[in-house]
Amino acid sequence: MSKISAAITAVGGYVPDFVLSNKVLETMVDTNDEWITSRTGIKERRILKKEGEGTSYLAINAAQNLIEKASINPEEIDLVIVATATPDMPVASTAAYTASKIGAVNAFSYDLQAACSSFLYALSTGASYIESGRYKKVLLIGADKMSSIIDYTDRTTCIIFGDGAGAVLLEPNTEGLGLQDEYLRTDGIGREFLKIEAGGSITPPSLETLNNKKHFVHQDGKTVFKYAVSNMAGACTEILQRNNLTGDDVDWLVPHQANMRIIDATSNRMNLPEEKVLKNIHKYGNTTSATLPLLLNDFEKQFKKGDNLIFAAFGGGFTWGSIYLKWAYNTN
Repeated sequence: MSKISAAITAVGGYVPDFVLSNKVLETMVDTNDEWITSRTGIKERRILKKEGEGTSYLAINAAQNLIEKASINPEEIDLVIVATATPDMPVASTAAYTASKIGAVNAFSYDLQAACSSFLYALSTGASYIESGRYKKVLLIGADKMSSIIDYTDRTTCIIFGDGAGAVLLEPNTEGLGLQDEYLRTDGIGREFLKIEAGGSITPPSLETLNNKKHFVHQDGKTVFKYAVSNMAGACTEILQRNNLTGDDVDWLVPHQANMRIIDATSNRMNLPEEKVLKNIHKYGNTTSATLPLLLNDFEKQFKKGDNLIFAAFGGGFTWGSIYLKWAYNTN
């Protein structure tokens, strides 16, 4: 019997209609388009303005887009994982609600949280379920409504993040395609440098935490940048060395869209030309768990069966890693 690997067989995506451009941000905080663009590569980001809707709204729309494009029967889905740092609410699973709304009535589901590395870790997790032979269709969704945890008077964070969702379907493959290898790491030192201080079990919500804006994202930008550059690039070179690959063997780098300088540092370390590096940060900003699947959705038509893709991400905690995957289908 041929070895079972987990292959991506369909992708989908969704971003809200409302565009928050750098020009608009100039009217909100002390910043300007040139400063934002030169330091991050971001020109605009999408914001979910729909009243009473959260991350599940983004996830549902991305999943439905995949289901429609690939003509998937949602009742055949075995598992739904929603990778997110912004669940709809504490305790109640965003994935469970999402699965029910898309008609995945025979699936079990749960959320996975590893900050900006959430989707990368979900890809590893979902692949393990497929490789076990027990499940045939695993739906992975990366979704975040980052606008719900951003202080729009803080120019260090409000320029970076946007809202969005992307989805992929994993299915068994016996042609040697799909996930080939992974290198995933964490370091708890990151806990102090990128966080929401209140709202968890250490510091529950109170009038004091609300008044002091402790429910918004805060980060030590210089420290996070230093660790991100080193670890994202390091993870990619590790995955190349372990699989006897060079930059010439890589067809596409699929990097987390946090900052253009981090993306460039990673691709330079891998000796990749710019045309092999997928980027949409200028359109969406950092959508956290959604950046990797949104890249797949945006560039799907350029992929060819057998292409070598290298995924890379870095997130709060700290969490980071790289995955080597062979693309499993042609779109044309």
